Amino acid sequence: MTVYLSIKKLIKEGAYKPGMLLPTERDLEKIYAVSRITVRRAIAMLSDEGYVKVVQGKGTEVRDISTTQQLNTVTSITETLKRKGYNITVEGVNIQLVQPPEIVREKLKLEPEVTVYLIQRILYADDKPIALMNNYLVKDQIPGFEQYAGKFVGLYNFLENTYGVVVTEADETFSAVNADYLEAQVLHLKQGAALLRSRRIGYTEKGPFEYVDNKLVGDRYEFSVHMTGRIR
Repeated sequence: MTVYLSIKKLIKEGAYKPGMLLPTERDLEKIYAVSRITVRRAIAMLSDEGYVKVVQGKGTEVRDISTTQQLNTVTSITETLKRKGYNITVEGVNIQLVQPPEIVREKLKLEPEVTVYLIQRILYADDKPIALMNNYLVKDQIPGFEQYAGKFVGLYNFLENTYGVVVTEADETFSAVNADYLEAQVLHLKQGAALLRSRRIGYTEKGPFEYVDNKLVGDRYEFSVHMTGRIR
């Protein structure tokens, strides 16, 4: 994961800008002292996430990440909003070990009595609340996680940089819901206002890792998806 994480960080920090070519596979082998297979695996992961594209006869080109959340790549609300230029902050961060609801236990394939980390956050974009976020994480891959309450904004980036845990795949479903009284108060909305509910199961190379249940202000956030081909 070292090559993947390093190149991804350099792209996000602007060292590799959209339209630039990454060093060749041979150069990356030398830079990171790894095998060609490791380099190609890292490039494939970056390509799957939309950070780069391999151009035949030219090389690996850095892509311009979309300003809306693309549904064909694993990204987060925080990452998407930052790309839009918003100043992102979180409030009310709570991390605790809990007995997960049955739906979480089922989706994460957990044994009875196993506890998970629950991370609860209120996400703000330019000082306006935009989402209520609930992440249930398998604790075995992130020991001692409770000590980091209030020390991160983007969860995925923090997991990658601190634990080397990368969410490589996800299944996500969306539904429209109405804000109840408490949700409306927290998000500064009228009771009954439209919310977009996003539920995700995220996977690492070790299997199911997270169950996410987010509620977003419907008129402040959007998703996009590229579709190809037809099932007849």
